[in-house]
Amino acid sequence: QVQLVESGGGLVQPGGSLRLSCSASGFTLDFFAIAWFRQLPGKGRDWVSCISTEGNTYYTDSVKSRFTVTRDNAKNTVSLQMNSLEPEDTAVYYCATDPIMSLECRRRIQADVDWWGQGNQVTVSS
Repeated sequence: QVQLVESGGGLVQPGGSLRLSCSASGFTLDFFAIAWFRQLPGKGRDWVSCISTEGNTYYTDSVKSRFTVTRDNAKNTVSLQMNSLEPEDTAVYYCATDPIMSLECRRRIQADVDWWGQGNQVTVSS
């Protein structure tokens, strides 16, 4: 059974840092690009970042220079390091992938992607 499991997240003050991790079961992450999305209450999921199978990284403009996505294939894990967090970063964060999405690491919409993690709340507040 294909499953993505996220960990990390929580509550942090503005300017602080958090790290999210995404691990896989039922398949090997080596052969998949991994995307991160986030969702505000009552909104759809917005694309945040993607890391290709080769380790190339892509970010939406609002998180560039603050977020870093990395992969550790030996641990079958992808991580999203989030620094200089702002209240506007408050959302539920999801990792996602599927075989078609993995062909090209680029901005996607929610409907483009089939495999999702359970989501993890990130709250930035003083």
